[in-house]
Amino acid sequence: MRFPVPRGRLLALVDALAGRRLVVAGDFVLDRFVYGHPKRISREAPVLILRFSREENLPGGAGNTAANVRALGGVPVPLGATGPDEAGRALRDAFGARGIETDGLVETPGYETPTKTRILGGAPHAIKQQIVRYDVEDVLPESAARGEEFAARLRAAARGAHGAILSDYGYGAVSPEAVPVLRAALAPGARVCVDSRHRLPAYAGVDAATPNEEELEESAGGPLDSDAKLDAAGAALRARMGCGSLLVTRGSRGMALFSGGSAPERIPVHGTDQVADVTGAGDTVLAAFALALAAGATPLEAALLANFAGGVVVMKMGTAVVTPEELKAAVDADRALLS
Repeated sequence: MRFPVPRGRLLALVDALAGRRLVVAGDFVLDRFVYGHPKRISREAPVLILRFSREENLPGGAGNTAANVRALGGVPVPLGATGPDEAGRALRDAFGARGIETDGLVETPGYETPTKTRILGGAPHAIKQQIVRYDVEDVLPESAARGEEFAARLRAAARGAHGAILSDYGYGAVSPEAVPVLRAALAPGARVCVDSRHRLPAYAGVDAATPNEEELEESAGGPLDSDAKLDAAGAALRARMGCGSLLVTRGSRGMALFSGGSAPERIPVHGTDQVADVTGAGDTVLAAFALALAAGATPLEAALLANFAGGVVVMKMGTAVVTPEELKAAVDADRALLS
């Protein structure tokens, strides 16, 4: 399927992403990758022993969204919480290396920074395979004082911003109450985009949302095993949220954009469906979609750019980002989506 969007228009929009300032509020996670080389089978248990090679710490969750905004030329303003722990310091260091400000990440006593540690193994010159993952998870306790303080920081960050992203992974840093606060503080026309793991319908009044198909199924209360069910569920969720656009990511089946028309736009996946790693791909889609809307793209143009960005990032290992040069190269090389 080809879309009536000029290639030159999308390339111009990639340039227009530069300098767009976006509030990125939500749950910030440290993605830790531990690499090793196979050594032998343990005598203590039937498990593989790896000889440690290296460790890599990357921004995850809302942090990955902020990192993708930065990589695409935008200016993210992170707002959230970390614990007073080594993982929180590592997350700040990862942001600092990318030139991302960290003043909005509040160190919260008694809170552990959510951390996802992936153990990968393989021969020294081979692609490493993920063997196991373990998560350190904590939830910020509800507090009226913390809520008021967070709302004040939201208002301050929104002044002069071109838009905002809410990334809710369920760790308690952000809630639907953030929507009216941002609405009142952002300039007229600035868009609020959201992705929420388990309570997307509660974020009523946003401009756009980017659920994956599993999250849409959760809101619909059942499997979406046909196009008709998908269309009905997407239209119902969009109406329930009162949002202008709903971009549903569907893995190897591409995306479905619900935005004004009587039927959704079905966008085939960019590139091959034989991906290297889907870690954090949804964060990349959210960042590219929100940034494109802030740069003046229509929902379809923003969805196409997000689709190209997602197609690039899933060919990289680990929690990855997309650059403007990579995004332009994907648009230039396409012969399937654009007219």
